[in-house]
Amino acid sequence: MGVDSNYGVGGLKPGVCTSSTRPASPYVGQMIFETDTNRVKVWLGSTWSLGTAHSSTISIEYLVIAGGGAGGGWNGGGGGGAGGYRSSVSGESSGGGASAESALQLGSGTYTVTVGGGGASSFTAAGASGSNSVFNTITSVGGGGGGTNDGTNNAGRTGGSGGGYGRDTANTNAGIAGTSGQGYSGGGTGSGGASWKSASGGGGAGSAGGAGSSQGSNPDGGDGGNGGSGVSSSITGTAVTRAGGGGGAAANRSGGSGGSGGGGAGNGTNAGTANTGSGGGGSTTGGSGNVGGAGGSGVVIARYLTTDAIGLTITGGTKTVSGGYTIHTFTSSSSLVIA
Repeated sequence: MGVDSNYGVGGLKPGVCTSSTRPASPYVGQMIFETDTNRVKVWLGSTWSLGTAHSSTISIEYLVIAGGGAGGGWNGGGGGGAGGYRSSVSGESSGGGASAESALQLGSGTYTVTVGGGGASSFTAAGASGSNSVFNTITSVGGGGGGTNDGTNNAGRTGGSGGGYGRDTANTNAGIAGTSGQGYSGGGTGSGGASWKSASGGGGAGSAGGAGSSQGSNPDGGDGGNGGSGVSSSITGTAVTRAGGGGGAAANRSGGSGGSGGGGAGNGTNAGTANTGSGGGGSTTGGSGNVGGAGGSGVVIARYLTTDAIGLTITGGTKTVSGGYTIHTFTSSSSLVIA
């Protein structure tokens, strides 16, 4: 009987079966491959081994954070919004109160990683939004820039998290929305009869930015709104909070605090912390050219079970090992290569 290189003797496939069609009279040491479970199993004499699962892909968890928005300029700028925050780490959260997403299943190949930069602040326009961060099919949206107090650009910009309103007149404004599943809105302008409302904080991945407050009849308004909080992740093996919103500024009053995770405080040129995707703080009163803080750059982190990668060569970013996982941290654009 001839032997077919694909099907063995006489067209048969020795050892290939399903979990319900295993050999009826196996011998000790007989090996099978179950096509419905993708497991290789061995007969131990009285039972089949649990087997080893085989796959052409590896499961990779990720944290993808975009660049944060810049704080607004002029005389009382809003805080910049945090960059979009997307996570697939089991038991953790994505931005905007969303649950963790599904891990990526990646085979051999080169996967582009883009780390978004933080936005730059401007004097007469709303602060620039941050740039997107991308890992394979996952895109996080750059944080929205904070508004200004020049009379025409008070509103913050939309983004992963929304930018805060700049110092405004007695108007009451709703906060600028973030992106669903990535971040919260920037702060609006509070109610009250004061001539001005101080600038609002930028939204964070973990909560909305605070509204700028009034101060009775004080024409300067009240204190600046606080930046929204960030979100903690232990993807690297250590809990780190990232993606906080920037604080809003106030004329002759206290600026808002930066949100946890690296947001810049209001009343100055306080930038968001690099590689956290946090927003920059809004500017306070000052002369021509006064600008807020730049947004913090983003980060992309990927990890997988070290045992899942036996026989593979995986490179890219800064490589560390913790708790049974291999972690690749990207602070600048590059590629993850699986070979």
